[in-house]
Amino acid sequence: MEFGVSLPSRGAMTTTDNLRLLAQHAETVGLDSIWVSDHIIVPQQIESFYPYDPNGAFPAAPEQDYYEPLTTLTWLAACTTRVQLGTSVLILPYRNALLTAKIVSTLDTLSGGRVILGVGVGWMEEEFEALGLDTFRQRGAVSDEYIRVFRTLWTDDAPSFQGEHVRFDNIGFAPRPVRRPHPPIWIGGHTGPAIRRAARLGDGWHPIGLRPPANLTPDEMKNAVARLRDEAGRAGRNPQDVTISFRGPIVFADDTGTDRRPLTGSPAAIQDDIARYADCGVSHMVFDIMTSDIAEMKRVMDRFASDVRPGVSV
Repeated sequence: MEFGVSLPSRGAMTTTDNLRLLAQHAETVGLDSIWVSDHIIVPQQIESFYPYDPNGAFPAAPEQDYYEPLTTLTWLAACTTRVQLGTSVLILPYRNALLTAKIVSTLDTLSGGRVILGVGVGWMEEEFEALGLDTFRQRGAVSDEYIRVFRTLWTDDAPSFQGEHVRFDNIGFAPRPVRRPHPPIWIGGHTGPAIRRAARLGDGWHPIGLRPPANLTPDEMKNAVARLRDEAGRAGRNPQDVTISFRGPIVFADDTGTDRRPLTGSPAAIQDDIARYADCGVSHMVFDIMTSDIAEMKRVMDRFASDVRPGVSV
């Protein structure tokens, strides 16, 4: 089992000093990956339903800093030497496919092959509109095509592609990514279409859970993974070739009562939860540390490294 932590991408905590400090601390305590999220603009009014809040309310304010993820990971690549660098998730339709492939392959080269490309289709129609995009209704098909474009550019000696949204021929593309055959592409999202996309096109599935209405408790995760593997088999793939990851909040607490949420409680309880997710097939967990205090983020990482990970046998 590998473990990572999401870093603050927006708000007052998001400074170069804080990002460097947290990334280097994650590396020091032995975590395997660091992750940042993606939004380019935040509209003043949002009617689109945010899928990780019971009321659909997006928590970011328009006036907050929101760092661009690929730029941020390039900075963090220079601040670290070992941890993998993940997007959770890059919204594919927002950027030109060839330019995105170029930035990611450059980042993978500069970092020595440490990129994990978590991708999603997006949910905020207002952001599509502000970016001048008319592809919100086709965002799933656009994303599928972009994933195929990335693999073509990263692996073919003479890449060409003729799709509905992207077409090119007789081009060269370099540098190739260092990681072979290419950086793993993990599909974000917990919905049926996301699971199907991961099964058909993903090197991994990277859902966010324990944020109602997106819960994905171990029992729910077990059913979702079974569905993914069935879909992968139907698509002619080896289901075991799809990495299963999981991202959720971790909270240390002494008294959580009988309705304890997974990954909340004592170190022993959290170890048990990790084992239950591992039984579902999860091999990479990413933790959200729900605090606005940098020192507290470091303390949670320290406690996980000292009190939880040594007792994890998966």
